[in-house]
Amino acid sequence: MTRKMLLVPVLAWACSGGNPENRASCGFAGMAGATMALEQLRVGSKVLTEVPDAFLGTVPARVVGYGTVPALGSEGPDGALLAYDGPGFPRLPGFGLIMVEDSADTFKGVLIYDTEPPRGLPLLGGVTDGSYTVPLYGMRVSWGAVSTPRCPLFGPMDTTGVMTEGP
Repeated sequence: MTRKMLLVPVLAWACSGGNPENRASCGFAGMAGATMALEQLRVGSKVLTEVPDAFLGTVPARVVGYGTVPALGSEGPDGALLAYDGPGFPRLPGFGLIMVEDSADTFKGVLIYDTEPPRGLPLLGGVTDGSYTVPLYGMRVSWGAVSTPRCPLFGPMDTTGVMTEGP
């Protein structure tokens, strides 16, 4: 009986599929990575003052605690605009954070938080779900401190049915 009880969690872990975001350990790692990113944001030299070129088009985005979904980055009348069509979008307070890997200067995605944004950051635009819009900021991040190959901060995106216009 005890062996069968031990086998169930092992099978559940083994069958969690190809998406690492579906594993509990990666869920914890994603929360830790999001927290580490905020810690790095306190270093003023990490703050972005411009939106990276790779932001335009289909980009990976996720609300902290939820999975990665494709979102549509564009230029709006008040700066960059990210159209997010996924789970967990915050009402105010909340904010989006463009993530650029500092060592390779590579755009990685947009992380969306459901908390008050840090003060004093340059506003780059907004993130919207069609009903609500939260501010968008940006930062350079030491990628190895917030993401690992086994549990990436932004998981694989299913681009079937990707929106071509904002919500």
